[in-house]
Amino acid sequence: MPASGVRPDLILASASPRRIELLAQVGIVPDRVDPADIDETPLKDETPTRLAVRLARTKAAVVAARSPGAVVVAADTVVALGRRLLEKAADEAEAAHFLRQLSGRNHRVFTAVAVAAGDKLISRAVDTRVSVKCLSEPEIAAYVASGDWRGKAGGYGIQGPAGAFILRIVGSHPAVMGLPLPETVNLLSGMGWRRS
Repeated sequence: MPASGVRPDLILASASPRRIELLAQVGIVPDRVDPADIDETPLKDETPTRLAVRLARTKAAVVAARSPGAVVVAADTVVALGRRLLEKAADEAEAAHFLRQLSGRNHRVFTAVAVAAGDKLISRAVDTRVSVKCLSEPEIAAYVASGDWRGKAGGYGIQGPAGAFILRIVGSHPAVMGLPLPETVNLLSGMGWRRS
């Protein structure tokens, strides 16, 4: 925080409306939205947790570098079924394929949040276990046709129609949506940022 006590701008390094809504739930409204637009390709042998943390930290650092004096929040969500990463589905066929793989099984959602200000960068990762009911082909087809899967890790969004597919969550519901709230608030506090 500047010595004058003026609160620095808060920038969300994501265009995700879900992350904006989640921040609003805890009374935080970013001053600006500035997506980082980085290469999200996993590195060889990179674990889901390391991938999520690396991407969140990279996004925060990229946006902080072009916004001196601001505090930047970035996040990344990775869905893993066993050792396989289920990234954002490229098309309807891949979205349906992902849903068939998730049907009747447990998977894990790794979400990392990073906060950057000046030369400081801190982050946290959250691991949530999600159980999906057995899905029928008509359910899969209807969900894919809705288009709600677009831009979402694992080919589904828990906050939309696919919420009806979820039997159980062990961990953080907001993290599965894209932003772990207690961790985000704690990181912002640790960086010296206050809501008012």
